[in-house]
Amino acid sequence: MSNASHHNTKSHEEMVAIVKHDLTTGVGKSVKHDSAAKQVTGEAIYIDDRLEFPNQLHVYARLSTHAHAKITKIDVTPCYEFEGVAIAITSEDVPGQLDIGAILPGDPLLADGVVEYHGQPVIAVAADDLETARKAAMAAIIEYEALTPVLDVKEALRKKHFVTESHRQKRGDSNKALQAATHILEGELEIGGQEHFYLETQVSSVMPTEDGGMIVYTSTQNPTEVQKLVSEVLGVAMHKVVIDMRRMGGGFGGKETQAAGPACMAAVIAHLTKRPTKMRLYRNEDMCTTGKRHPFYNQYKVGFDDNGVIQGIDITVAGNCGYSPDLSSSIVDRAMFHSDNAYYLGDATVTGHRCKTNTASNTAYRGFGGPQGMMTIEHIVDEIARYLNKDPLEVRKANYYGEEGRNVTHYYQTVEDNFLPEITERLEQSSNYHQRQAEITAFNEKSPILKKGIAITPVKFGISFTATFLNQAGALVHIYTDGSIHLNHGGTEMGQGLNIKVAQIVAEEFQVDVERIQITATNTDKVPNTSPTAASSGADLNGKAAQNAAITIKQRLIEFAVAHFKVSPEEVVFKNGVVQIREQLMCFDEFIQLAYVNQISLSSTGFYRTPKIFYDHEKARGRPFYYYAYGASCSEVIIDTLTGEYKILRVDILHDVGASLNPAIDIGQIEGGFVQGAGWLTTEELVWNEQGRLLTNGPASYKIPAIADMPIDFRVELLQNRSNPEDTVFNSKAVGEPPFMLGMSVWSALKDAISYVAIKGAIPKLDTPATPERVLKEIERVTAPSTTHKTPTDAGKQQAN
Repeated sequence: MSNASHHNTKSHEEMVAIVKHDLTTGVGKSVKHDSAAKQVTGEAIYIDDRLEFPNQLHVYARLSTHAHAKITKIDVTPCYEFEGVAIAITSEDVPGQLDIGAILPGDPLLADGVVEYHGQPVIAVAADDLETARKAAMAAIIEYEALTPVLDVKEALRKKHFVTESHRQKRGDSNKALQAATHILEGELEIGGQEHFYLETQVSSVMPTEDGGMIVYTSTQNPTEVQKLVSEVLGVAMHKVVIDMRRMGGGFGGKETQAAGPACMAAVIAHLTKRPTKMRLYRNEDMCTTGKRHPFYNQYKVGFDDNGVIQGIDITVAGNCGYSPDLSSSIVDRAMFHSDNAYYLGDATVTGHRCKTNTASNTAYRGFGGPQGMMTIEHIVDEIARYLNKDPLEVRKANYYGEEGRNVTHYYQTVEDNFLPEITERLEQSSNYHQRQAEITAFNEKSPILKKGIAITPVKFGISFTATFLNQAGALVHIYTDGSIHLNHGGTEMGQGLNIKVAQIVAEEFQVDVERIQITATNTDKVPNTSPTAASSGADLNGKAAQNAAITIKQRLIEFAVAHFKVSPEEVVFKNGVVQIREQLMCFDEFIQLAYVNQISLSSTGFYRTPKIFYDHEKARGRPFYYYAYGASCSEVIIDTLTGEYKILRVDILHDVGASLNPAIDIGQIEGGFVQGAGWLTTEELVWNEQGRLLTNGPASYKIPAIADMPIDFRVELLQNRSNPEDTVFNSKAVGEPPFMLGMSVWSALKDAISYVAIKGAIPKLDTPATPERVLKEIERVTAPSTTHKTPTDAGKQQAN
């Protein structure tokens, strides 16, 4: 945003006219993303765009070719035969702590005696250019003694091969409720992972400082974590390390913990060589060496009555964590928290396992386990509806959280201000759901090959970090003597529009145009001890911290005006770039200059911590979320029953963002989240071979949604006039993650379409991703005679009968 001089003399009449109008770029206005023009023209600066330092080195890491093996020999001598090579390092060369695990240990910067996944960094070579570093690294001699890997989550579960302890949440007696239930179904669901596929791969550029420290320019969602880990691998205090992060070319959770590896690797080499160093991963190696969204294997047993109302349930979720803990404990916890999605489960037991496999350590991804938890209950509701021959939407509504007695989750948080019944009713009407449902039935009766399906699915998503201590943020605001404003906060911009929202919040407090505010790179020596920008909390936390900083300065200015002009506080009004003091009007710039001359501090830090939240892990109960965000989506699809190919015809979304800070940004997040969620559930398939090597390691083999995969008719609406009842920043709600799960309606619609070809008693079941091949296979299963191909839930049905 521009920071031009604001010294423009206005007449009294002009200022009167200005005061009569509302601020055009404050909170609630559709202000464009602050970097939009730069990104469109290619002027936006990312880490790899920075001018190279003189004498800069480039790092390449040699990766393991085994999923599990002992390292019997490493010889880096051949690396030095290449001109331009400065250094080749192994785990023994790290001067400080080797482990860079985010919360729990288990992530060595370089493999130490053993490799635990195919693609694990073993050595790192730095040279004058990246290609030389790559050639030299490949010349090193590395020998292994192969060990037997665990590559399958079911095998890990069977062997109790876990990265951390399992957890259980329990309300009532689910076994007793199941025994008393009218009907019982049981089954399992396999849910695939997802590659982050940020456009900018993992990258860091570092410069050693004169006092033995390091300046680190890095693409990370978590500057303080990188600061801490760089200091630990170097063996220096955190105050020696400064992290600078202007913007990321995408993150989606993949840069919350796993940006630390390249930053630490570059820092170690810069420390050892005393030369500036950069490490940027090639796309295929980024995909092989970094973790994904956790694949899950979930099992369930559910009891329900003739109306489809759930009476008791037992759910087990098993996350494939990869080889190390990373953030898996919190991710599986969130999958457990969201195993209810929008529904009251009656007597319920939810168990979560953190399974260890010899694959890259899986990590945070938009939704943070919540989507994988929700999938099971959405599958269950679809299955109940088809078992009872009911409309799935009616079964969904029958199980929604309701009034007292049906408004407490299985972890004992009360569901307050539930907008889902209203959202669902409005979406039914606006999408013409029932009329289209009848039209689809008529179409399918006349169409032997092409079949349509439609589904409405809800989302209830808890907002807050599940690790309670992370729910805090800081900010720094300066007003300069020309009235321009400098803003810095602990959040990171990855394209989601966080910076413009926080700028709008500060603009609203001071009642100035957002163009007056300059946001600078997230920097650990301006705002310390930051939490990661994750859990949809970026605007909630950092916006509130910036607001508090602005309020502190504004209060000083009001107190100054009261004393200087002998007026009451109520007579000092900030409005649209003008300060009104009783009848006197002053431009904001002029008033700031006056305050400065009178020695008023025009700078303040701000801090915010989320109130009310807690979770007792031992008792498995508490209030882990400050509030819930709600939404619903209606998707219509068409499938070719001969090939399994399909198309999304139309999507209608109604989503709750509270009082929107920026409607245009919020709608963009909803659209993007939905498409990314639909991609996870349909096209994005991760494939490993029997040796644990990732085969889908680039855009040629891994299919993210393209423009042709977008819905032909795409309608997004914000729930209007529903401000967040909690004390959030201007009563807004988080928008980053909740829309991701709206993509479940596409998956449910595909199952609905398949149901039109199913023989009597066969209920569609789609593991994800629901690729055309998997859709075709399911069509073949549900059209085969039941005597030769039983459904996975037959045992439950027999028990129910």
